[in-house]
Amino acid sequence: MCEEQTVSLVDVLEEDEELEEEASAVLGGSDSDHCSYPQGYVKRQALYACNTCTPKGGEAAGICLACSYKCHEGHELFELYTKRNFRCDCGNKKFPDLQCKLQHDKEDVNSLNKYSHNFFGVYCTCRRPYPDPDDQEEDEMIQCVVCEDWLHAKHLGCAVPDCAELQEMICESCMNQHSFLWTYAAHLAVPAETDAAAAAAPVKEESAAEGSNVKAPKKEEQADDVTEPSCKRSRDEAEPSCRLKELQSAGQKRVQSGAVFWPSVWRSKLCCCSSCQEQLSEAGLSFLLDESDTVLAYENKGKNNEQGQQGHDPLMSALDNLNRVQQLEIIHGYNDMKTELKDFLQRFAAEGKVVTSEDIREFFEQHSRKRRRVDGPAFYCS
Repeated sequence: MCEEQTVSLVDVLEEDEELEEEASAVLGGSDSDHCSYPQGYVKRQALYACNTCTPKGGEAAGICLACSYKCHEGHELFELYTKRNFRCDCGNKKFPDLQCKLQHDKEDVNSLNKYSHNFFGVYCTCRRPYPDPDDQEEDEMIQCVVCEDWLHAKHLGCAVPDCAELQEMICESCMNQHSFLWTYAAHLAVPAETDAAAAAAPVKEESAAEGSNVKAPKKEEQADDVTEPSCKRSRDEAEPSCRLKELQSAGQKRVQSGAVFWPSVWRSKLCCCSSCQEQLSEAGLSFLLDESDTVLAYENKGKNNEQGQQGHDPLMSALDNLNRVQQLEIIHGYNDMKTELKDFLQRFAAEGKVVTSEDIREFFEQHSRKRRRVDGPAFYCS
């Protein structure tokens, strides 16, 4: 009896679906065909910087997803992931030798855009590229939600708690620049611990209604105040008391060093009184009161868009009507195509070119012609 090891086609498809979902999360629903410039300063979008057109030493500039495909094909691009409230620069005066192919009537500059060393392909306080060819030690990078720089975990000045991907991080520099955040950190943030597992524990306290063994604030009334955001109280009530001042008077302290990690619900617990809103506005931090501003919300938007476009999958339905021999034949065909596609894409990567929809269409047309051959006898194991 033949004991050939096989892989379920469903498993293969599910793996591909996970990769597609991750890609959709990174793009966040960005349009790959139309320049985002007419949308103004987009809340969040996939952004790139072109080292070919704006090299280090020149003016920093960012381009949208569509322009990275249509206007900068074959250029050296830096993937910036996402930046807050950014308008596409492609073709403005920062690109003297390039005109945007998708949107011609652009202003000379986008004065409200904010730039950093990330636009020249360097990150973190060490200002090194990613991946760093001179550093063989693998290290994850985490984005600060305030300055939006990416920092190496080893340069955060603290241990990274478990499930950090579900939390937000503010780097030490931004915490010190906006020192009132340390008061919130003492009550709302993940405690600064050297043991990552211990640091993650207080996050669970947020969802525990009762019976938790995790240390709670000394005064229950203070915990209740922290849980309910004042900006969501009844409009009929008078101006709420300032929660920030209440936290300051509580006297709870925290070591003011290292980056700070925050649980996913922390923004809803910031004080929304008029004085605090003004303070946040003056500091350029009004976005902290907007829970839809988070990268997690951005990624979920991309995933939801992808799922909405997919709808009912006819291929998965068709599999139910196939026998094992037919499924094996499809798996072999799929693996052949996957290998060819990988080789095809590696050529573009080696030449530093962007893969366009026309390139993909040409690949599948060639693959279809190659598949037109005489089928041999069916092979199966009994």
